[in-house]
Amino acid sequence: MRDLHLPGRSVAMGRHGAAATSHSLATVTAIEILKRGGNATDAAIAACAVQGVVEPGSTGIGGDNFVLYAPAGTNTKKGGKVYGLNGSGRAPKGLTADLLIKQGLNEIPLTSPHAVTIPGAVDAWAKLNAKFGKMPLGELLQPAIKFAEEGFPVTERVSTDWRRNEAKLKADANTARMWLKDGRPPQFGETFREPEHAKVLREIAAKGRDGFYTGWVADDIVTYLRGLGATHTLEDFATQEAFWVDPIATRYKDVEILEIPPNGVGIITLLMLNILSGFDLSKYDPVGVERFHIEAEATRLAFQARDLYVADPAFADVPMQKLLSMDFADELRGRIDLKKAMNPPGPVGGQSYRDTVYLSVVDEEGNACSFINSLFWPYGTALTSPKTGVLLQNRGAGFKVEPGHLNCVEPCKRPLHTIIPAMALKDGQPWLSFGVMGGGFQPVGQSHVLTNILDFGMNVQEAIDCPRGFHTAGKFEAERGIREDVLLGLANLGHEIKQAEMPHGGGQAILIDRANGVLQAGSDPRKDGCALAY
Repeated sequence: MRDLHLPGRSVAMGRHGAAATSHSLATVTAIEILKRGGNATDAAIAACAVQGVVEPGSTGIGGDNFVLYAPAGTNTKKGGKVYGLNGSGRAPKGLTADLLIKQGLNEIPLTSPHAVTIPGAVDAWAKLNAKFGKMPLGELLQPAIKFAEEGFPVTERVSTDWRRNEAKLKADANTARMWLKDGRPPQFGETFREPEHAKVLREIAAKGRDGFYTGWVADDIVTYLRGLGATHTLEDFATQEAFWVDPIATRYKDVEILEIPPNGVGIITLLMLNILSGFDLSKYDPVGVERFHIEAEATRLAFQARDLYVADPAFADVPMQKLLSMDFADELRGRIDLKKAMNPPGPVGGQSYRDTVYLSVVDEEGNACSFINSLFWPYGTALTSPKTGVLLQNRGAGFKVEPGHLNCVEPCKRPLHTIIPAMALKDGQPWLSFGVMGGGFQPVGQSHVLTNILDFGMNVQEAIDCPRGFHTAGKFEAERGIREDVLLGLANLGHEIKQAEMPHGGGQAILIDRANGVLQAGSDPRKDGCALAY
């Protein structure tokens, strides 16, 4: 790797277990669960439940969840299997494009009750726990219940996000009452309590997934949404189910990268890596003009493919074989000119900022869990039913209201989904459990982190710390860590440059170093999280 100073923290290293999350209280929770005899899935669920309490703008039980899980001893070359879990919610059975068009809508607004797809996280947690967990789900929720009831100190990044969304939180009376403190966002260092949220978590702890999808919790949410004009029913909630899937994969250098298949955009990460594999990135400066130019051009081409081809495969013909083929990547790569930026290749992605939490856990036995949970935009719709304190996601805003479009809203359809856990294998065995948050940025973030390790020789913390850029909405949004001369060089190639208002996403990773028998964990300084190992 070239001489490069990267700010950040030291890599967490240990032999028994490791966890990395975007909030320190969640990371500590995961380690405590591991020390009490829980495994990687137990720790992940407990940590995520805590994150939904202490980082409410990013995730919660009102959102969705995806998981990649490799049981201890997994070796795909010897018949082993990595399991994928799709916990994304469906549109209500009564929601159609015709209904929205009759209401004068040509898109689903971010704060509309129509944007609320049925939350999938709780059912996914229950299925993951039932198949692989060692501890009861109710026990795993106790740390989150304690923080919700007794309160927790608000961290600096969380307080910033809370403040940035003050107007949104004030727009709904229930949300303002439950998610503001004395009518304002809680400040850094203040204690915040969530009694209504705690009651719902207790209901889930006592009754499992039915504590959320049936009974008074579901009734309160459905009654509230229907009062706002939505079409949700108790049946929509009762029938929500996560489901197991076989991961999709490609190779980059000497590793195999796994993703969840569509309706998520993990396939776009694999397409980007296939495009990038035709370049020798290692000969460039990792934070230089050439590297960012190639990455930006690959992003534009891969995201055009996303817009053209990716949707819920139960409702659309998604050309998986084409998207994963090297022939298609070769065709796209041939459009990249190292001397100048291409003209817009087609539809460009929308705004870059979404809120999500990603966490990774590897336990002493060798179980590896790559886990992601999200409300989509900050605080989702910011709609909250009067008794539950559950912030409801706005994932349905990702649908199109265009009859005939492959991602057009339809009853019981899952929208194009941005949250993607990742895992990389070496010689058939789990090597890197990782993810990068940030909505549509995630395929770029994952590609950036992985190539930092494989092409530039960075350790996991350096790879996460390394400055990022994102070509979105026709502009290259640069983090402040990218040098001025690099931005000038990109502009000279024809890129329109914009300074990113906030850092791009956040990431966590755990590298399984089998040669030395240790785990290496890193966590993003762009968030309030940390990596811990023991």
